Amino acid sequence: MTTPYQHQSQAPVPPQGPQGPPQGPPQTTPQAAPQMPPQAPHQAAPHQAAPHHPAPQGYQQPVPSGPPSQPYAGMGPYTSPIPVRRTHLGNALASEWTKIKSVRSTIWTLGIMAALVLGIGLLVSATTNDADYRTLPTTLPGFFGTLLGQLCIVTLGVLVITSEYGTGMIRTTLTASPQRSRVLTAKALVFFALSFTTTTVSLALVAYASMGMHSGPEVTEPTSDQILGATVGAGLYVSLLGLLSLAVGAILRHSAGAITTMLGVVLLPAILPAFLMMSDSLRDLGRKMLEYSSPQSLASLFRIDEGLNSGWPQLSALAVVTAAAMIAAYALLEKRDV
Repeated sequence: MTTPYQHQSQAPVPPQGPQGPPQGPPQTTPQAAPQMPPQAPHQAAPHQAAPHHPAPQGYQQPVPSGPPSQPYAGMGPYTSPIPVRRTHLGNALASEWTKIKSVRSTIWTLGIMAALVLGIGLLVSATTNDADYRTLPTTLPGFFGTLLGQLCIVTLGVLVITSEYGTGMIRTTLTASPQRSRVLTAKALVFFALSFTTTTVSLALVAYASMGMHSGPEVTEPTSDQILGATVGAGLYVSLLGLLSLAVGAILRHSAGAITTMLGVVLLPAILPAFLMMSDSLRDLGRKMLEYSSPQSLASLFRIDEGLNSGWPQLSALAVVTAAAMIAAYALLEKRDV
């Protein structure tokens, strides 16, 4: 017979079925964890981070010497699939030619200049008779159209460079071609070739048309020097005026200011001598200024008066002034910011 105290001390026995006691997973008794071998006090355990010791003051990390490691050294240097070649002046010339022929100002100014030279020249030639050319060359009609046509070339020379400053396109131009002197050289060459060709061809058409309209015993045939001065000489003079305008535009970098300055250069020497010759002390200066003014220089090239020189001294003086202005433009373009 069991007492209540004995019944509570005994563990309950699971019931046994007909197949015997239940089969469960084997029970394993816990074993003691293996003891790690003792380590030195200065070594850290493998699973613990090494203690950080600050570097002493003045210590510098050694820099490894030798070439850097190249993980793809066996593949050789990189080769771009795009062909790379050095740029030259020809690339800048092609770029400036593309720009100058794609803007409307070029077509309008050159078209108006050609229309003035051809229209006025042919009109003068058609309204004159053979008797008017007994002492004057038959190439004279081109002179009247050139007086007005030169203003179109002056305007175009300024706009070739100042239009890029006005729109900000000059930043893109100088980024694509960092050599600024090359850009200015390309602009000058393209503009001078275009203006010289257009002006000379227009003057040649007027000269030979006038020679064909007026021929006979009463007409004095023009000499080769007169034909050369009325075509190539006048074309060079007008083109140099346009190149001077380009240099002034590069210096001032403002369209209105540069055009106003060039109008003063062209018109002032023809107007101011009339006031200077009123004074005895300034009369010589007025005569010299009148001699080298634009209308008088073109009249000398066309041989309007036998007392005038051939016009080549005025052309040489204009070339010297234009070269000085271009040198100043080169210097300022390299020195100033865009």
